[in-house]
Amino acid sequence: MPIPEEFIRDLKMRCDIAEVISSYVNLKKAGHNLMGLCPFHNEKSPSFSVSPENGFFHCFGCGAGGDVITFIKRIENLDYVEAVKLLAQRAGMTVPDDDRSKGMSQLRSRIYEANREAARFYHKQLYTPEGREALEYLRKRQLTEKTIIHFGLGYSPKSRFELVNYLKSKGFSGTELIQANLANESKRGNPFDRFSDRVMFPIIDLRGNVIGFGGRIMSDIKPKYLNTSDTPVFNKSRNLFALQFAKNKADGQLILVEGYMDVIALHQAGFENAVATLGTALTQEQALTIKRYCDEVVICYDADEAGQKATARAISILRPTGLNIKILTVPSGKDPDEYIKSYGDQGAARFRMLLEKSGNDVEFRLQKLRSRYNTEITEQRVEFLTEAAKMIATLDNSIERDVYISKLSEELNVEKSAVKQQVSRYFKYNSREASKKEQREIQYRLSARDDRINTEKPNNLRAANAEEALIALLMKNADVAQNIFRILPPEKFITSFDRKVYETIKSRAEKGFDFTVTDISGEFSDEEMSRITKILVSHPRENDPQTAADDYIKVLEEEAEKMTEDEIARSDPETLMEQLRKMKEKKK
Repeated sequence: MPIPEEFIRDLKMRCDIAEVISSYVNLKKAGHNLMGLCPFHNEKSPSFSVSPENGFFHCFGCGAGGDVITFIKRIENLDYVEAVKLLAQRAGMTVPDDDRSKGMSQLRSRIYEANREAARFYHKQLYTPEGREALEYLRKRQLTEKTIIHFGLGYSPKSRFELVNYLKSKGFSGTELIQANLANESKRGNPFDRFSDRVMFPIIDLRGNVIGFGGRIMSDIKPKYLNTSDTPVFNKSRNLFALQFAKNKADGQLILVEGYMDVIALHQAGFENAVATLGTALTQEQALTIKRYCDEVVICYDADEAGQKATARAISILRPTGLNIKILTVPSGKDPDEYIKSYGDQGAARFRMLLEKSGNDVEFRLQKLRSRYNTEITEQRVEFLTEAAKMIATLDNSIERDVYISKLSEELNVEKSAVKQQVSRYFKYNSREASKKEQREIQYRLSARDDRINTEKPNNLRAANAEEALIALLMKNADVAQNIFRILPPEKFITSFDRKVYETIKSRAEKGFDFTVTDISGEFSDEEMSRITKILVSHPRENDPQTAADDYIKVLEEEAEKMTEDEIARSDPETLMEQLRKMKEKKK
């Protein structure tokens, strides 16, 4: 049986949506609602709204929305049952047993257990004769025993069946190991170890679950690093290595480096606020996660060309979050691990000096531009100033723009007014282009051509708009609901998604249940809940709900009588004449 209705209702009453979301997002009062920067997409101006009165959130920027359970699902990457369990734990409640846990929730639980056992297995293998080379490798990298244990480092044996056989002896099936990506499937359908003869780095989430692994080869075989592919519990684009430790040591700042060993070396040297991506370039999801735990991020990538390109890309992803960005370039092309070790006991102090002297991202980008031109040559000086003006024009803060205009003016002995005029020209151009783009996006959204939830809306705009207005009216005016249900059967709804919402509301009402957004969230996906909250915030409360409902119902009846092109093509002359007669009568 599903989780009882009474339990979900009680849970939501105990888990105040504003309080829960405030633990992830900085919210400020805005009328009856609370506003903040959306945790699900990059934005500079707050468009994320929380309605404590109605128990839902909605982002006017990316469209994300739903109730407190939907929020936890999205922010923690959980399924419905797991989100309920997390909120229940927070509220000191125990979730009743339910059948749904036998599905995806049970699979995720089994993968967590398999990963935990695998991490223990790999760690023990490090201290076996076969793991001696891996242990020596870690010690040559000057890792202490304490560090090796702290990060749970391990070794995957050369045999492609040792882990599989071990986990099978613990009761795990081959299918579960393949779904956990601890094993691959042979052509004959048999599982074999994914990782072989590698130093193993467990990847742990913020709740202490082992969600995946990174494995480093000790020979020249490619790839040097092999990582867990995406599974029901792991997404390499969302997670960050060592964040479970770093978040508690951030103190407003995180250090972003490229690899596992850099993170571990920095932590061992006392910089426990270091994190790394998981074998991929920085993603928007990771940038938003970083934003949750600090105000400033220091990018410390390799000094080679690939590292510099990765730095430039990371800046473009991090800057829209509003984070203060600094760039730390390690001298002599070394990575942080090499640099710290090269100075022995002074390594940590030397790195701290680099950290304190690190410049911001604008200075980094200007320096990269400057390195491409010889400013002693007039033509190249003009080219540099032109490119620099374009870059400065991308800065939103007028004070920040003015500071760098002054610096360029002094550095190249050019009138500040001339540089300012050029920057202003590019800034106005960027603003016009942004405005045009925004208008195009608004027109596109109004046409509903990008609608992935209600795919029938573009061809039924008038009907769909009336359906949405009616849904919002029902959810805000329960007192008129019964009258509407009596005269409007679900069949009168033209679009399938809106009909599904209406049927859900109607069914709950007939059973005596409430049908606010918090009451129906279990029936819809995250994307569908986002659409429902958008419907609610897009339609203000009606002064005369019954009259408004009559008008919307009339629209649906009129639209239902219209014939589609396909219907016209298939109809006989008599049917077409009857349709035309009805349309003429309507006009009279």
